[in-house]
Amino acid sequence: METYREAILERILPRVMKPSRYLLEWNAIRKDPSRVRLKVALAFPDTYEIGMSHIGLKLLHQILSRKEEILVERAFAPWEDFRGLTLQEGIPLSSHESGIPLKAFDIVGFTLQYELSYTTILDMLDLAGIPLKGEDRAEMDPLVIAGGPCAFNPEPLVGFIDLFVIGDAEEAIQEIAETVMAWKEASGKRHQLLEALAKIEGCYVPAVWDGKTTIKKRTAMNWADVDYAAFPMPYMEIIHDRPSIEVMRGCLRSCRFCQAGYIYRPLRERSAEEIFRTALDAVRKTGYEELSLSSLSISDLSCLSDLLPPLAAELQREKASLSLPSMRVEGVTEGFVQEVGKTRKGGGLTIAPEAGSKRLRDVINKGWITDEQIFNAVKVASRGGWDSVKMYFMIGQPTEAFADLDALVELSAEALRIGRREGPRNFSVTASASCFVPKPHTPFQWVGQDPLDLLKEKQRYLKRKLRQVGVEFKWHQAESSFLEAVFSRGDRKLGRVLFKAHTLGCRFDGWTERLNFELWLRAFKEEGIDPGDYATRFFPLEEEPLPWEHIWVVDKKFLLRECRRALLAALTHECQTGPCRACGQVCLPSWREWAEKTGAFGQGFAVGCQMSGAGQEDREVQASTINPSPSAIR
Repeated sequence: METYREAILERILPRVMKPSRYLLEWNAIRKDPSRVRLKVALAFPDTYEIGMSHIGLKLLHQILSRKEEILVERAFAPWEDFRGLTLQEGIPLSSHESGIPLKAFDIVGFTLQYELSYTTILDMLDLAGIPLKGEDRAEMDPLVIAGGPCAFNPEPLVGFIDLFVIGDAEEAIQEIAETVMAWKEASGKRHQLLEALAKIEGCYVPAVWDGKTTIKKRTAMNWADVDYAAFPMPYMEIIHDRPSIEVMRGCLRSCRFCQAGYIYRPLRERSAEEIFRTALDAVRKTGYEELSLSSLSISDLSCLSDLLPPLAAELQREKASLSLPSMRVEGVTEGFVQEVGKTRKGGGLTIAPEAGSKRLRDVINKGWITDEQIFNAVKVASRGGWDSVKMYFMIGQPTEAFADLDALVELSAEALRIGRREGPRNFSVTASASCFVPKPHTPFQWVGQDPLDLLKEKQRYLKRKLRQVGVEFKWHQAESSFLEAVFSRGDRKLGRVLFKAHTLGCRFDGWTERLNFELWLRAFKEEGIDPGDYATRFFPLEEEPLPWEHIWVVDKKFLLRECRRALLAALTHECQTGPCRACGQVCLPSWREWAEKTGAFGQGFAVGCQMSGAGQEDREVQASTINPSPSAIR
């Protein structure tokens, strides 16, 4: 009988554009399916090169693979050519390693990284022959689970996903696996399994949820046990084609638009010794010529000044370069440029002012970034031999006016002048502008997005103005951001729209060339739902429960206070530099001290709550009756 791999190699791969997407890599792990107790498929709802750039997928794969009784394999969304050929051949969507049909796994787990991947999830279930709706699944159908940042508002997907992991999955996924194995051995009913899974901390099981229980996010304290050199080695170039070492989880900042800054609290770090050893091991065993240290704000890594000199020196000997994304502008010093320069020549600096004016940076709580710091970073980088700067901005933020866009243009133009004066004559500046998307569990979750026409008008305005000053402009498709906002703030009714869009042929919506916005508008119209009610509407601050309110991340009163402070352009100090703002997560005096005192290492979740009274400034803001409305914002 012909195997899946034989069918692919002989008849399908010669006919697709990128056959290396479907080849089994060096370092890939395969087990005998007949000798395991549980089969888990980790599915990424995008192409191979994007999925293999995701640290979380590799991390969970490694954690489960260490257990002899568990077979864990990967699955990716097939591109159109491969998809069409497998449909013609009658081959269901199968795992990457062994070609086992996804329908034959006990668990199929999806990564929810981006709202525009939701229809691709439905397409993958359809290709696998797994019933799309949870209520239609039989006793022996796979348990369909999902986790990731988008799981913090699971409601648009509740009809299709059996279980959501809210928060860090390192320990929760192991508890889920143990529960499913015990259920299989007891020959239990499916509803019994769902009831047992709902008792695991951080697990939201919509089918058995009582409508009132709060689901607290899972926080892993012991999350760093990863061998980055043991990941499968792709035969093709992937999006992040280098070892990316996660050195810190969480962030000290409280940027009001940034969901990651809230859902990944509290701050957790790896030690300099761990990072140094792990980084060099990854470079030496994989042969990569570039290494990245990954975090939300690498400059906040407390051991960076101790780590950087010896790591840069060793990488120089290995003829490998070091990449440090997410740099704060004040962290770009001559010493930093000198150390990183040991491993690389030229290249570009990336910084994220997010807004052009100081006033708007105060609104979003990035007011600690000054124009002078930005210009100094450009000067230091250009003098150090770097030939470009990329600056990330966000348009459509609350209270933004066209004067703020003019400030963005002036800031970019001055950065270009400084770079060319201090560095190479061909020094370039790129201004990259995404569209603001209000995210759950942030202070801006109540604030509506700019209407689509206004976002496009702002993009045209910046394109014209920046071209006049010689700055390259890159922007994000406004229609994509609109849909992202819809599903970011959505409720269960949007499940009907997702199903309709899937039947109309929507998939790979995160790809600019694949997004068919007209089909999406048709899906909304046929289901009688106005997408603007989700994307652009201003939710009343305290009168209306939010669709994701049963998911607990930080205290709602804290977010309300921060929203009001934003509308007053009032700054909030960063965590660990002042009195606690009482968000509900354990951050002060430090996560290490708290974990050592409570013995929380390895328990997997933060069980404490360090509260303190709000300061006088907060009490004044709390007393304010400001509500976000179009007149207040603009």
